[in-house]
Amino acid sequence: MVHGAWADGSSWSSVIRPLQAKGFKVVAAPIPLTSLSDDFKALDRSLDRTSGPVVLASHAYAGAVISATANARVKSLVFVAGLTPAEGETVADVFYREKPHALAPQLAPDASGTIWMPDEGFALAFAPNATPEQIALLNATQRPIAVACIQERSPRPAWMDKPSWYLIAEEDRMIPLATQRHLAHRMKARVRSEKIDHMPLITAPDTVVEVILDAASG
Repeated sequence: MVHGAWADGSSWSSVIRPLQAKGFKVVAAPIPLTSLSDDFKALDRSLDRTSGPVVLASHAYAGAVISATANARVKSLVFVAGLTPAEGETVADVFYREKPHALAPQLAPDASGTIWMPDEGFALAFAPNATPEQIALLNATQRPIAVACIQERSPRPAWMDKPSWYLIAEEDRMIPLATQRHLAHRMKARVRSEKIDHMPLITAPDTVVEVILDAASG
């Protein structure tokens, strides 16, 4: 499992527990969110700690990260509302290809070149279906993303060669629905589309688990 921007590995908790109960070994790979290269190198270090066949699951920005892996043990890829740039594209290219949702937060880097989620952004756009307690935890544990992550050009993506699954979040206020549909179609992914928000890891974890199990059995 690879977390996206403004989150950490704990964002996968409600997905990890049911998979562990079914006997899967699960690792929530930490990425520094400092550049795309830094992030996929960190993922490779986590993969080095594993053995056997691997299903890589990602949320949002992390779609670009898992797409960069060349590890032969990775057998399938799962993208949850994923950003999946093609070779030579940037995350910004795909993130900004459509007009943003009316309630999408205003995102801008601070003086150090990192982008934080505004406090109100979690409830309005990031996870509007979450409980107040879940929103408060997301806000307290958020991790900013560096501008370098979204400006670096992507290498040849693994989804060109490996089976891919894409969970489309129809009620996403962060990544437009049209963008998700475009990316999933371009990847020739196996698609599941649901009326869920941007953060189904927390707000619709059973759906995410089902997609991962499908990828594992596939």
